Amino acid sequence: MKPRYVAAAGMALAVSGAYAQSDGPPLPTLDTVVVTATRSERLGLDVPASVNVITREEIRDSQLRINLSESLTRVPGVVALNRENYAQDLQISIRGFGARSTFGVRGIRLHLDGVPATQPDGQGQVSNFPLNAAQRIEVLRGPFSALYGNSSGGVIALTTQLDAGPWTPTAGIAVGSFDTWRAVASLTGGGDGYALAIDGSAFATDGYREHSAATRDVLNAAVRLDGGASGQWRINLNALDMPDAQDPLGLTRAQWQADPPQANPLALTFNTRKSTRQNQIGLQWNKDFDATWSATASAWIGRRSVQQFQAIPVTTQAAASSPGGVIDFDRDYGGADGRVQGNFGSWNLVAGLAWEWLDESRQGYNNFITAGGQTTLGVQGALRRDENNRVASLDPYLQAEWQIDPQWRLLAGVRASNVSFDSTDKFLANGDDSGANTFRSVNPTVGVVYRFAAASSVYAAYGRGFETPTLNEIAYRPDGSAGLNTQIQPATSNNFEVGLKAALGAGAAATLALFSIDTTDDIIVLTNAGGRSSFGNVGATSQRGTEVSLDWRLAPQWSFYAAATSLLAQFDEAFLTCTAAPCGHPSAPVAAGNRLPGVPAYSGYAALRYLPGWADWTLEWCAQSQLYVDDRNTQAAPGYGVVNLAVARSFVFGPTTVRGFFRATNLLDKGYVGAVIVNEANGRYYEPAPGRAWLVGLDISL
Repeated sequence: MKPRYVAAAGMALAVSGAYAQSDGPPLPTLDTVVVTATRSERLGLDVPASVNVITREEIRDSQLRINLSESLTRVPGVVALNRENYAQDLQISIRGFGARSTFGVRGIRLHLDGVPATQPDGQGQVSNFPLNAAQRIEVLRGPFSALYGNSSGGVIALTTQLDAGPWTPTAGIAVGSFDTWRAVASLTGGGDGYALAIDGSAFATDGYREHSAATRDVLNAAVRLDGGASGQWRINLNALDMPDAQDPLGLTRAQWQADPPQANPLALTFNTRKSTRQNQIGLQWNKDFDATWSATASAWIGRRSVQQFQAIPVTTQAAASSPGGVIDFDRDYGGADGRVQGNFGSWNLVAGLAWEWLDESRQGYNNFITAGGQTTLGVQGALRRDENNRVASLDPYLQAEWQIDPQWRLLAGVRASNVSFDSTDKFLANGDDSGANTFRSVNPTVGVVYRFAAASSVYAAYGRGFETPTLNEIAYRPDGSAGLNTQIQPATSNNFEVGLKAALGAGAAATLALFSIDTTDDIIVLTNAGGRSSFGNVGATSQRGTEVSLDWRLAPQWSFYAAATSLLAQFDEAFLTCTAAPCGHPSAPVAAGNRLPGVPAYSGYAALRYLPGWADWTLEWCAQSQLYVDDRNTQAAPGYGVVNLAVARSFVFGPTTVRGFFRATNLLDKGYVGAVIVNEANGRYYEPAPGRAWLVGLDISL
């Protein structure tokens, strides 16, 4: 079956889906629908932003379907690093935003079926994203990301498949290197007025590195109901269970060079690991009242529970102010987002209000027990921290679009963000850490598009960004005293972008984006030791960059896609940072012009596809330049380029389609560092990537 080809403003993607063997890839086109960028359906050429759509076939075909990094590597401006550590989330950054996150995904707004996977404080995770069920992934970059509120250096939104029609059961299995396996099963279908989709996946691996085994089970279900006069309803359920994912920790440079697969010895001593469970439900409603007015609303609620055992030495935990070496929290969260839209011919207006909240019960324990004169490590011990934390945001927003004439469009918006933090300390043995703070910002965006040809356009845009510290980032003061770090301020940024989206003829399409970002009060790590990280602000940083992509149908059986990013991300002002904790007076100089750590200056992706009819061949190349590991630029992980190969073939047996695939990653067996832990105080910066690895699988559709 020939797949639909969906591309969006910002780039036309080379399809790596499950093509019928007699068909080649569809011709590149930029004239397709985008939803995320404007909260209503718009042709990609009419959006003044860089937006990419990764199709269902690209997400699924010849892939493990566990890590979002499998798909995001093809998007210019996005760096998605697989840490080979399932106890920690992927490192995802967009144009430098989010690169210095010490845990989870921050600086980027994440969405799953309309439910934010980013909490109101800006912290998010993607471990619950059901890639096997995905219909599409939309990636928005640039100034218009500010329309999504706090921590919106970019937006990644995954929508799962939900199509009415004949009931279609599917199943798949894959096995690969490091005793990795994955099994999936799904059922989709429906009839008049309803559609249902259920998808489950089970995954396990021993891991490339020592002490990196993990299991992960994800269940996703969705139902859509046509309520007639009451509108259309969609209910989404999502559940994640990831028990005892082992954490091998980072390595020093000497450890990495001597034996990359090893775990840090402290990981074995303390049996570092993390267990995560999450359950959530979301409800969406939309209704067209008449040809002019429509409304959309969504609401969601969920719970996330985490228990993490860290490698904090017993002597460090002896300090009265220590929170221990075990993190244990239950976090309830939810929210609602409602908006009305009016279509007045050449004018379109959207007015909405978003409310999000989280309520967290957090405890900290020693990671040891002493009894009978003997100490047992890596177990939950005495209580050292007990607090309730609350974060809430309330954001009204307004967007407008004016189609001046068939060639010119003007889009503008504004969002007023209000984010409040409140912490109540119930463990007063080492002082009262209670406190509260509220951050506010009004963030405008504006953009203009000119369609100079039927399938080509140019655009320019501006947006003001806003990024509060997360709940974890305000939890501790650099000097070690009690109370929230009320001195840390939100980062604000001015984002400019100009771009070109063009059909080149002869089966080719290309995109070009130039961007400039200036940030004030950027948030940085000041101390990171003893299980506590403290944060502060730096006066000014900047990011200047270029993104390009080319999608070219070379011949009926050949296609080529390439994307590249050049990014200069640096500190514009010198400042002093800390080298140890506690730190009452930062003294280590960071020079103006130093590069932001964790941000490569260059990255690229290319894919060549050949479909001779008897098999589908894909040859990929992924590369990036060096990654600095700290603000002082004292060390860097070397740059690299790796080659991947995938071969797939489909077989049809009556109503059953079977597709088998083989995938080899890092085909040339290059040794390199896949990710770095920014500003790690003990010099354990490096997270090595595996050498040559393989994956084989079968997918069956009945």
